[in-house]
Amino acid sequence: MFLQMKNITKIFDKQTALNNISADIQKGEFVCILGPSGCGKTTLLRIIAGLENLTSGQVFINGKDATFLPPSKRNFGIVFQSYALFPNMTVMGNIMFGLQQKKGMTKDEMVSKAYESLRMVDLFEHRDKYPRQLSGGMQQRTALARAIALSPAFLLLDEPLSALDAKVRSRLRSEIRAIQKTLQITAIMVTHDQEEALTMADRIIVMNNSFVEQIGTPREIYDSPATPFVANFIGAMNFFQDSDETCAIRPENVIITDRHSPHDFTAVIKHVEFKGPLTRVLGEMPNRTEIHLDISSETADKMNLNENAMVFLKMPHEHLIKY
Repeated sequence: MFLQMKNITKIFDKQTALNNISADIQKGEFVCILGPSGCGKTTLLRIIAGLENLTSGQVFINGKDATFLPPSKRNFGIVFQSYALFPNMTVMGNIMFGLQQKKGMTKDEMVSKAYESLRMVDLFEHRDKYPRQLSGGMQQRTALARAIALSPAFLLLDEPLSALDAKVRSRLRSEIRAIQKTLQITAIMVTHDQEEALTMADRIIVMNNSFVEQIGTPREIYDSPATPFVANFIGAMNFFQDSDETCAIRPENVIITDRHSPHDFTAVIKHVEFKGPLTRVLGEMPNRTEIHLDISSETADKMNLNENAMVFLKMPHEHLIKY
């Protein structure tokens, strides 16, 4: 086990930011800490880095107790949301500055390492530019190059993509993941973006209100959410009451059938929303519960999906989650 968090609690002025958090991270794994604002995920990352003291609990890095180890002794690279680049230094200067803080390297070794990391993030041709001359995505890639140039044992990413626009964010997601796989470096990323976590992570730690709600692979968390919070936070989810049970089902798993086939519910269409390859249908069941359905737009075109029309719905048992 590369990184272990054991019973970590953090209290600020009588307010509990982290409540008895335990998690294990394997060497070479990409783990996302996912949750809404204020749930404690950045505090947890800062405790892993040694930038924040914990109230109780332990942190182990590579089998050694690192609970009270200063950040300088933990051998990590970190990338922040704000890039944190020196504006008066070139791209190359920013990377060299980080390397100069590391003892035991010659100037030639530092330059070689800087060039290697710049090529990895595809910024070698821009090495003499200043941060103000770069796009947001290029600035974030510079920050990433600076972090990996130090050959850290693990990489911490604190909402690194949240300040970027959607297209750049999507491209950088795959670039960061490819670099992490190439280097086989352990990476821990804080995010509130479920799509980011689902597409990038080997495993996800879902947090809410200072607690861990669930730890699992993206598929496990999407298909088998452990709590209603996880079900609602990751992707879209329908909830409805069936006898005394709360049931949940993903919109893509609800089937529209015809009145003569076996069906579980009826609903009146309230809104139809075209979303490219998918069409989302918002319906209302007789008890006023809203239900969302996602069907292929090709299939939707062949159906009579007009507002106020009645549809007959099948909820396949294998896709129902009960709480």
